[in-house]
Amino acid sequence: MAAPRDELSGHVGHLTEEQTVTLSTFRTNLVAAGLCPVDPFAPEVIENGPGYNRYDDGTLLRFLRARKFDLVKAQEMWKANEEWRKSFGTDQIYKTFDYPTGEERATIDQYYPQYYHKMDKDGRPIYVEILGKLDMTKLFAATTQERMLKCLVYEYEKFLRERIPACEAASGKTVETSCTILDLNNVGLSNFYRVKGYVGEASTIGQNYYPETMGKFFIINSPYLFSTVWSLIKPWLDEVTVKKISIPGRDWKAQLLAQIDADNLEVKFGGKSTDPSTSDAGPWTTEAGKKAIADAQAKYGVVAKAE
Repeated sequence: MAAPRDELSGHVGHLTEEQTVTLSTFRTNLVAAGLCPVDPFAPEVIENGPGYNRYDDGTLLRFLRARKFDLVKAQEMWKANEEWRKSFGTDQIYKTFDYPTGEERATIDQYYPQYYHKMDKDGRPIYVEILGKLDMTKLFAATTQERMLKCLVYEYEKFLRERIPACEAASGKTVETSCTILDLNNVGLSNFYRVKGYVGEASTIGQNYYPETMGKFFIINSPYLFSTVWSLIKPWLDEVTVKKISIPGRDWKAQLLAQIDADNLEVKFGGKSTDPSTSDAGPWTTEAGKKAIADAQAKYGVVAKAE
């Protein structure tokens, strides 16, 4: 009988001999091409970096897995990522981006709710998007697509810099990905077409520059004719991503509870958590979580940004 497949194959601590050699070669090639520093903790790297080690084995492996350990394709992907981070100002965005507050934040929360809320049973931060309240006209009266994309990147960086260390400390597990809930309750086809431009750019950023950060993805309350919309969205996604997406039927609450403890799942999704969606509730707001974040960032001489 064949040995069971290791679901974590390609991750740190779960590498085959061939994958270990490929990782070593990948790093050597990136350093030789000037795409990765020899010492990720050198003062100049830390000073100009995002506040976490984005050159560790875990990060390099994400790019290798995204390209099925093809060295040439993975290096092309990494090179494009480095060019994008430089042009977008990603390494400094946590320090420089004027994160939405006041009326702008309130408008985004009202017409396109997007937030993190606690963690699932595997220790993943839970990310929620609710499309049923989407009103692009009112949304873009208070903000712009450019600012929303910068906010998206800011949240990706915060995910890696803060949420991951806090969730690892709380769960005692290695955490590399998120668990997403996309709620389509009361969504009509027009909503999808209105947000198509933003979703397309957001999907490109996620897949190309933050690969392999999606662990679970639940699409709930899918409306009639959703298959038509799915046929439009699916081409934006790679095969690996598509396999992580679940579109449950009427038993979606049971499926969510199979992945998320009731105390961590919001009441509206069948759980018991009554913390407001705007509270950013999760391990990252607890004293233990804040300590884990501070410990993770200590080597960089930085502290978490006050919200």
